[in-house]
Amino acid sequence: MAVAAGVGREEAMRRMAIVVMAAVVGGMMWPAAARAQGEDVGGVAQQLPLNPNAVALLRWYPANTVTQFTVGNRPAGVAFDGQNMWITNVNDNTVSKLRANDGTLLGTFPTGKCPGFLAFDGANMWVSNDGDGTVTKLRASDGSVLGTFSVGASSSLPAGIVFDGKDIWVSLELFGDLVKLRVSDGAILSTVTLGGAPLGLAFDGANVWVVDAGTNVVVKVRASDGKVLGTFPVGGGPQQLAFDGANLWVSNTGSGTVSKVRATDGKLLATLTGGGGPGIAFDGVNMWVANFFNANVNKYRVSDDALLGTFPLPTQPANAAFDGANIWIAINASNIVVKM
Repeated sequence: MAVAAGVGREEAMRRMAIVVMAAVVGGMMWPAAARAQGEDVGGVAQQLPLNPNAVALLRWYPANTVTQFTVGNRPAGVAFDGQNMWITNVNDNTVSKLRANDGTLLGTFPTGKCPGFLAFDGANMWVSNDGDGTVTKLRASDGSVLGTFSVGASSSLPAGIVFDGKDIWVSLELFGDLVKLRVSDGAILSTVTLGGAPLGLAFDGANVWVVDAGTNVVVKVRASDGKVLGTFPVGGGPQQLAFDGANLWVSNTGSGTVSKVRATDGKLLATLTGGGGPGIAFDGVNMWVANFFNANVNKYRVSDDALLGTFPLPTQPANAAFDGANIWIAINASNIVVKM
C-alpha cells in the first residue's frame, strides 16, 4: 500500500490495518451471507434461514431434544396465547398453563370431560371436550371459566377447534358436522353437515379446512357463509393439518404420510413419507410433524419439502404448537410436554 504524501507512518499503518480488517471480515462474512441465501459454500448446499426469532435467541441448533415440563395426565392439545402455552390433560379434565419462556406452571384449570383441542381468540382459550359434547371458554389472563357451551349431544365427540378472527368453529367427529359459535356467548350460529368423521381444523384467512378421517379427504368451507367449496383427497387416516401461508399440510396417521395441498384450488402438491403425525405445526419456515407410532418428529422445509431432520421424542406424541421461537409437543403417553 503506497503512503500518500504528507501522511505520517502512524496514520499509514492505521489505514492499512483498516483495509486488512475489512478483507478479513468480508472473507468471514461471505459464507454466512451465502448460507442465508441458500447458496453453495465450498460445494455444499446450505440450509435456508432459520426463523428470525430463533436467530435472535441464538438458536443455531436444529432442535432441542432435552427440555421438557410436567403437566397433567395424558396431555393432548397444545396452543399458544402470545405469552403462555396451554395443554389439555385428557384424563384429568383440566388444562395446564405454562409460561413459554421458562416452562413455569402458572395454573391448572377445570374443563369439561376429556378435553382435546384448543383455540385462542385473542383474549380467551377455547377447549373442545369430546367426553360430554361441550366446549369450555377460559379467560387467558387468569384461567377463569367464562362458560361451558353445548355443541351437540354428549356423544357428538367435539374434536377440532379453530378461530377465524370472528367466530369459533368446532368439528363433531361422531355426527359429521361443523359447528360455528359466536365468541361473545358461545351461541351456535350455524351447522354445516359434512358427513364422515371430521377432526382437525385450520383457517387460511378466508376458509376453514376440515380433515375427514372417515373418507380420507380435506374439506374447504367458506367461513363467511359455511358453503362447502371443495373436497380433496389426501392420505389414509388423516388427523390434523396446518397452514403455511399458501398450502395446507395434512398429517395422515393411517398411511404414515403427510399431504401438501394448495389452498387456492386443493391440488395435491406432494405426499411425504416417513411419518404421519398426528401433531403438526408451522414455525414460519418449516413444518414439524410429530409421529405417534415412531415416537419422533420430522422437520420439513416448506419451500421445497426437504426433510431437514428427524428428532427423537421421549415416547408417543400427540399435538404440537409454535410459540414464536420453539415448537411444543404434548407427549400423550407420558405426563410431559417437550419444548424443542
